[in-house]
Amino acid sequence: MSAATVQVRRVDYRDAADGAALVELLDAYAIDPMGGGQPLPPEVRATLCQRLAQVPLAASFIAWLGDEAVGLVNCFEGFSTFKARPLLNVHDIVVRPAHRARGVGQALLAAAERHAQERGCCKLTLEVLSGNARALRSYQRFGFAPYVLDPREGQALLMQKWL
Repeated sequence: MSAATVQVRRVDYRDAADGAALVELLDAYAIDPMGGGQPLPPEVRATLCQRLAQVPLAASFIAWLGDEAVGLVNCFEGFSTFKARPLLNVHDIVVRPAHRARGVGQALLAAAERHAQERGCCKLTLEVLSGNARALRSYQRFGFAPYVLDPREGQALLMQKWL
């Protein structure tokens, strides 16, 4: 398989088939150790697409190989105060294990980049676990690099606080 045989299409959150594919792919990611190792809770599975449809700056893309959904990227637009322009954050990206290392992830990132360019975004951002060597290599191959303003001050770190 090459990236050319994969078709990447934007998700219509209100379409039942798109929604089912999105939830199944995201659940596969959630179950993976890199996604936390736990399935999506039933209430998330039941309401995710409806809630995403209410987020005006959300954009998701699914990679299809024929009628099989093999990859997903969920993105959310934010804003860069240093550039006074929007940015696009790649929030989730998943490729089914049988389709990894075949260009699916790169095709999904390309779809996110095209969307960002159409929206006038100044950059793409994402987070990745430091132990996810395969994903790190893929992101670097696509052109991502650690976030650094001044090398003497180090790299930016992602932090969270659950509410």
